[in-house]
Amino acid sequence: MYNVESLTDEQLAGQCLMVGFRGSVLDDDLRFMICRMHIGGVILFKRNVSDPSHLAELCHTVQAFALESGNPRLIIAVDQEGGPVARLGPPFTVFPGNRAIGEARSETAAAEFGTITARELKGVGITMNLAPVLDVVPQGLNAPVMADRVFGEEPGLVADLGKAVIEALQQNGVAATAKHFPGIGRTAVDPHEELPHIDTKRHVLDSTDLVPFGAAIRNNVAAVMLSHVIYTDLDPEWPASLSSVIVKDLLQETMGFNGVTITDDLDMGAIDKRFDPDTVVRRISEAEIDIALICHDRAKIEAAHLALLKVIRQSRDARRKRVASVQRILDLKENYPG
Repeated sequence: MYNVESLTDEQLAGQCLMVGFRGSVLDDDLRFMICRMHIGGVILFKRNVSDPSHLAELCHTVQAFALESGNPRLIIAVDQEGGPVARLGPPFTVFPGNRAIGEARSETAAAEFGTITARELKGVGITMNLAPVLDVVPQGLNAPVMADRVFGEEPGLVADLGKAVIEALQQNGVAATAKHFPGIGRTAVDPHEELPHIDTKRHVLDSTDLVPFGAAIRNNVAAVMLSHVIYTDLDPEWPASLSSVIVKDLLQETMGFNGVTITDDLDMGAIDKRFDPDTVVRRISEAEIDIALICHDRAKIEAAHLALLKVIRQSRDARRKRVASVQRILDLKENYPG
């Protein structure tokens, strides 16, 4: 186990970043981010992958380089939800997705998806799946953005199917990620483009949107991804991904989650069009969110690293909070080494 107390300030900052990269090999850009910025994880897209043997070699190479550079192992993550969001196509198994599983009301199908997906991901060295989607789309909502990615409109059914996926993924060695907390099924606005607002009252969320996440937490889901949505009855000022009220007060203290928290992609329009990097990092630090996910923009990755380093060095208490975050990240890496 890596000793968090032995990490430098630069490493503490870098371990809180999960980043995308453009190439399909360990190139100079990726070497720089691993060796000099000490990133804690990478996220894979179709642009990074040609075939399973190539992917396995890429994962092995970047892990070896991280260790050779004196850093902890990387989290290697992918969005492999099935259906419309599956970064790895054939010969990886292609599943019809959550909507089909939900329509079949089949925990067996959910478990089969999780089991097969985990075995295939672990087989090539991927350690985390950014799935399952636990959003609930209410009946009758006009053009919900998540319509094709959810299990359905019944909170209990979504909870049961999500639990089956989480258990199957994690029992087969891949960390699961419940998303998008506290639920984006109610919006027709795409956070990739703009910042949605949901005005549903807290007591309604408790009996609907939050039900699947409660079940995931009780079943020890490894990570929770936070949405880029403002929930006006919870925090009228900040989206969940930047909100200490939603992360610390609701997710951690009220709902009892003690695993890894991760933002949705900070390159999305919901964040990028409204908040500068220093504000984003300051809010993430205030909320004690563990991982900032930045999927595309190298300049933003570097800016985030510098901003995190600045936060760490501003006070003993700020550094203590980042140490606690990195300890959670290291614990996840030990539990899911790939």
